[in-house]
Amino acid sequence: MLAIETLSWMEMRKLSERLALAKTIKQLRIRNPDAVRLAHRLVCETVRRRNFIDKFANNALKPEAISEFQLGVQAFLRLYVYQTRIVKNWSKINVEEAENIAKLARSILGWRTLRKVEHVLGLLLTQKQASILEGVSDEEKFGLLTFHPTWFVRYCSRLLGRKEAIALLEANMNSPPTYIRLNTLKASENEVLEKLVEGGIKTEKVEGLEHAYEVRSAKQPLARTMSFREGLFYIQDKASCFAAEAANPKPEITVLDVCAAPGAKTTYLAQLMRNRGRIYSVDYSRRRMNVWRGETARMGVDNAIPIIADACNPLPIRTEADVVILDPPCTSTGAFGKLPSAKWRLTRRSVDKMAEIQWKMLNSCAENVKPGGALIYSTCSVTVEENEMLIERFLKWHPGYSLAEITPKMGLPGLRGLEKCLRLYPHIHQCNGFFIAKLSKK
Repeated sequence: MLAIETLSWMEMRKLSERLALAKTIKQLRIRNPDAVRLAHRLVCETVRRRNFIDKFANNALKPEAISEFQLGVQAFLRLYVYQTRIVKNWSKINVEEAENIAKLARSILGWRTLRKVEHVLGLLLTQKQASILEGVSDEEKFGLLTFHPTWFVRYCSRLLGRKEAIALLEANMNSPPTYIRLNTLKASENEVLEKLVEGGIKTEKVEGLEHAYEVRSAKQPLARTMSFREGLFYIQDKASCFAAEAANPKPEITVLDVCAAPGAKTTYLAQLMRNRGRIYSVDYSRRRMNVWRGETARMGVDNAIPIIADACNPLPIRTEADVVILDPPCTSTGAFGKLPSAKWRLTRRSVDKMAEIQWKMLNSCAENVKPGGALIYSTCSVTVEENEMLIERFLKWHPGYSLAEITPKMGLPGLRGLEKCLRLYPHIHQCNGFFIAKLSKK
């Protein structure tokens, strides 16, 4: 029931996996952590394969389509295909399990509701997966096999070439490794590592970054450990850690962190500044800034001030900062492995619309950098419209700025000749796809 309701909320409100699950847990008053973990895995893996599952279901439902049924039925059909066929690697058929799943769905949705699709449940158990690949183009076929929209397959092929595009899309079929950043505001790095070992968390240092570690294994969910509650570490992708380190913030300086919630960058900046100087953290969302307040308190941050404002407009702060960091909303095309639902909310037009929002924010932030200061721009997107093309446009409009070298050096040079910009890719760097540019103000 938890998984069906979560998928329904995602479809109805266009929520992410995490937000929809949190909403459902509160709605149904679920207290069992094992049930939550199972539902989260079911939801993420079903959503990851949504285009394949829908085409497979539509093949059995025709002339009807899965989208014509109410949200609860849609969610059930997707979960049914995932659990009875994909989990079994399309080979073994467990009729008893399928019947039990159908009985459970009847009790949740009502037998009258489920009766509309009962006639296809047997066919879904026996239909061959290869049947849906007949008569489709190469791009659509590869999109189905790697669980991506056809437009994105086409886009990546044009951007990176067929070989690299295939590697990127295949990497997105799985979640990237989990990374944490140790918090030296609370204890020394060695002390934190000792606490992690005591808590059954095994880690491996990320080469090139100061405090980032890959989690190799853990005896329980990281967010439920005592070390997490004590603020000894932050669950943060290494690409995000890289953005904070690239800003190179020193103690006593003034930093403007734009689009700061939920607090990953702010808490790392404060750590690198040893809680000295001042950080102004800006975000438009009151809900997200409430999370920011909780995270900064957990991590022991003393030098950050929250500001609720829309960065598309001039910021309500007159201070010129030594460093301005802008990590704007983006299409998250570099994070499809971690956030599979993002794939199905986007179209090719979404990229251009998002780039215009980013352009407004970038222009706005440029006014708050002091002479000799730096503006750091980063996204977890792989598109050039949100990254290199935006930086090219910015440099033409702002001749007082120039690209600067980024340290530490990670990833590959930017595209379109912007070699001082850096890119990370899921299939090469085992993290979210990422872009970063450092702009110096003369």
